[in-house]
Amino acid sequence: MKPTFAQILGFCTRYTWLVIVTSVLLGVLSGIYVSQHFSITTDIDKLISSDLPFRQRELALETAFPQRSDLILIVVEAPTPELASQATALLADRLSERSELLSSLREPGGGEFFRRNGLLFLPTAEVERTAHGLSEAEPLIATLVADPSLRGLSDALALGLVGVRRGQLALDDMTTTLTMAAQTIENILAGRPAYFSWRALLAGKPLEPSDLRRFIEAQAVLDFSVLEPGNAPTTAIRQAAADLKLAERFAARVRLTGLVPMADEEFATVREGAAVNTIGTLVIVLVILWLALRSGRIILAVFINLLVGLAITSALGLMMVGALNLISIAFAVLFVGLGVDFGIQYSVRYRTERHEIDDIRTALVRAGENAGAPLTLAAAATAAGFLSFLPTDYRGVSELGQIAGTGMVIAFVTSITLLPALLMVLRPRSEAEPLGYRSLAPVDRFLDRARIPVLITTGVVVVAGLPLLFHLRFDFNPINLRSPHVESVATFLDLRNDPKTGSPSINVITSSLSEAAATAPRLAALPVVGRVMTLNDFVPQDQPRKLGLIRAAAAALADALKPDTRRAPPTDAENVEALANAAEDLTQVAAAKPGKGAAAAQRLGAALSQLSKTALSVRERAQKTFVSPLNTSLAELSQLLQAQPISLEALPAELARDWVAPDGRARVQVLPNGDPNDNEILRNFARTVSAAAPNAIGGPISILEFGNVVVRAFIEAGCWALLTIAILLWIALRRLSDVLLTLVPLILAGVVTLELCVLIGLPLNFANIIALPLLLGVGVAFKIYYIMAWRAGQTNLLQTSLTRAVIFSAMTTASAFGSLWFSSHPGTSSMGKLLALSLICTLAAAVLFQPALMGRPRGAGDA
Repeated sequence: MKPTFAQILGFCTRYTWLVIVTSVLLGVLSGIYVSQHFSITTDIDKLISSDLPFRQRELALETAFPQRSDLILIVVEAPTPELASQATALLADRLSERSELLSSLREPGGGEFFRRNGLLFLPTAEVERTAHGLSEAEPLIATLVADPSLRGLSDALALGLVGVRRGQLALDDMTTTLTMAAQTIENILAGRPAYFSWRALLAGKPLEPSDLRRFIEAQAVLDFSVLEPGNAPTTAIRQAAADLKLAERFAARVRLTGLVPMADEEFATVREGAAVNTIGTLVIVLVILWLALRSGRIILAVFINLLVGLAITSALGLMMVGALNLISIAFAVLFVGLGVDFGIQYSVRYRTERHEIDDIRTALVRAGENAGAPLTLAAAATAAGFLSFLPTDYRGVSELGQIAGTGMVIAFVTSITLLPALLMVLRPRSEAEPLGYRSLAPVDRFLDRARIPVLITTGVVVVAGLPLLFHLRFDFNPINLRSPHVESVATFLDLRNDPKTGSPSINVITSSLSEAAATAPRLAALPVVGRVMTLNDFVPQDQPRKLGLIRAAAAALADALKPDTRRAPPTDAENVEALANAAEDLTQVAAAKPGKGAAAAQRLGAALSQLSKTALSVRERAQKTFVSPLNTSLAELSQLLQAQPISLEALPAELARDWVAPDGRARVQVLPNGDPNDNEILRNFARTVSAAAPNAIGGPISILEFGNVVVRAFIEAGCWALLTIAILLWIALRRLSDVLLTLVPLILAGVVTLELCVLIGLPLNFANIIALPLLLGVGVAFKIYYIMAWRAGQTNLLQTSLTRAVIFSAMTTASAFGSLWFSSHPGTSSMGKLLALSLICTLAAAVLFQPALMGRPRGAGDA
């Protein structure tokens, strides 16, 4: 091949400006094409082939229930249920005006249907207890409805104390009520945030976090042409919450979660600090290039060569795939990491020749003659490794391999054409000192003398570590790749145990509602299943009994909730008088009825007495604090007492559509039994439900199947890559032993990398597994450089300029990816860790193990 490269280099160094102008013009035209046609799709569903069985089931689910895709879960949290309800109602009403961004809105477990029929979904015993309690509270409710003020509240308290005096009610039974009211008033008097919940009062126990939450499910209109497809809808939601001043008016916190905001915030996290990291990495790379090349002119030539090659590769990549995806966009990083290797290899070889030959043109041609064959084989093998991903079902990496493989060919071509032409024009100074590492001579001698012990020791260590591979984990849970500090992920983790969110659930599509009803008990019997739901679960049991109890309570409260007359609003003087009287009554009752109730009564009495003597503005705040949630609770109570019989036909169309498709197919939702944060529980849940219902899909099943596709793709591609590279090496080297001398260190580096992953507790995942193609590309290139030098008869390889080029090439690539380790994004950070680990292993295998494996070069006649 030397004559061919001599002709190529001779032409490029003779017609330098023709080569440079042509290359740069091609690069500029490519850049213009990229700027006009650049497109990226952030739709993660397109990363996997749609022909796979599990993807077909996903698509069938999306077709039958399209309203369940592209969802944003809006979580409204407030100090009391009443405040949460008020804030949620206002926000839902405002968002209904943004149909261009939010195509549909609904409140899981809320809305008019559940507000009216909520009692029917409680156990019969609880309905009976609630109805009886409401009937007995008729005088209290009537007082509050007729006079919703501090005066009315004082009168209602007086009614309770009358019951205590008559022995109808124990003062100790009022402890919770008195304590809650006292604590609220004390906070008001102290100027602290103060809230009061009548719902908590009726519950008689502390509220659960889920009682203080309300949900809105919004189906977003996404724009996949931008990095954050859901940015416009999420921005609209946050702006609506800010415009309504939900935080100021209701102390409400609005958080967003779901796949849409989680994906958007993941991109934002990856982008966070990217500019600083890029600049820092660029500076480090320049320093390394300086140490390797020692010439600003050579470094400039390498950079121009790299930019032109990257522009051409980008243009061809867009022509081939149309739009980049979230994985194929990494071709640029791979091109820089591997493309710079070709530039360094040629440039270091040129510096070596320039030390011996002062004429620059002759040195450039000689460098091409000597480095051309290794570079050709390395580029072909690396390209073959990337192109091996083409037949896999993992489309994201398949397209990455297609573009990166093409890029390796382009990087090789520019490195033997444009780069020498640039060096000819820039004319770097001649080399006064020989390149290489004379200081490594002792290591060369050691590897020569102790070759067999080194090989045996390495083999024993690697083989001894093979059992570790049984413990190599693939973390299939994508939530572990996201930062737990961003709002969407933190909210998701908070809600994962809340059944109202339906996460992580599996869906089974049946042909009809009757089949769904038959399937549900069978799935519910599985030990891994915690709960199963169908549309039938929205038809309450024991309705006649419950409706009778509710109607009886409604009749008892009819006059109380809708009195003929209401008292005129009190003056401040009347409120002051009522507060003072209530404080006195509490003091008297506490003195007569010692116990824990008495202590609470004395505490509330003191607070009321102080409230009656404070400023008017403080009393107005107190009245608002108690009366605003009272009005909300009374309105909700009125609705609850209007419950009607529920049948499948009477269910709201929107609710029914969520469970039964227009063609009659029905959905069964299955939730796990156990900690949903436990990967093993989710994996077992997915496998068991899949075995019981082969058409099940969603949640854990989709994630598990996605992981299987990824792992299978890398195994298949790895096998094809090794086979293809082996064939290329056989064609080039024509010796089976030389092929093995190249592949064995490569395989060794891969095995050691995976063994170290187990030792340091680094599992493979969807993000860092992409580091393995890089290991293959860089690894095979390094091994080829050494085998070609060895076949050419070079000895003491560690002291040669080749080792200098390999080390600095590895350092440059490591620097390009090393900053990923320090990313705040866990997935990106894990990728950086595995990249660093794989580079260390492949460099060690090339520089230390391969020379020992090859031994001394054969004689000229044997080569």
